[in-house]
Amino acid sequence: MDYGPWSMYFIMIIKSAAYIISNVDWQKCPAPNLPEYAFIGRSNVGKSSLINMLANYDKLAKTSGTPGKTQLINHFVINDAWYLVDLPGYGFAKVSQSQRRQWEQMIENYLRKRENLVNVFVLIDSRHTPQKLDIDFINQLGKWEVPFNLVFTKADKNTQAETSKNVKAFLNKLREEWEFLPQHFITSTVKKSGRDAILGFIDEMNAQFRTTV
Repeated sequence: MDYGPWSMYFIMIIKSAAYIISNVDWQKCPAPNLPEYAFIGRSNVGKSSLINMLANYDKLAKTSGTPGKTQLINHFVINDAWYLVDLPGYGFAKVSQSQRRQWEQMIENYLRKRENLVNVFVLIDSRHTPQKLDIDFINQLGKWEVPFNLVFTKADKNTQAETSKNVKAFLNKLREEWEFLPQHFITSTVKKSGRDAILGFIDEMNAQFRTTV
């Protein structure tokens, strides 16, 4: 599989991955001295499993069969070189309207004000046709001018043809509003597919970050 222009580079080796802090205030995040990558998606999209796969550590992020378990901005440091951030999912968590609004404000403040945030990985469940909730969130990122990529998860749950069909449909839906589409990755935590591509992208962005600081 072709992972794009970074496929020619060496694959990033994860030597260390450690939890740093969780909080509700972006101003209390770690010092913005390292490049940072945030992961977000609808509840039950497989975010924790993807983070654990990328870090090669099964228990780094907590996984749960109950959607909405992630409720804070969770920082992890990888290889002492970059931050991985696990954000609360959006969508169907069983919480009050006031609690949901607090989450939304917390996420918006973080995404718009965190100065070392290099990229947001928006996770999309590849088993489904385009969902309005995902499209609306992506369009909001565009309005905020927050850089992002798409990660289609759970590719092993469909046939390859079904996954390709759903991914194509999602990208076509985006084309209704977007002139240029973001980079996308197709992943399976069961088959470990997509890991090298995402880490290769992060490695390339890390190199660019170092030239700007």
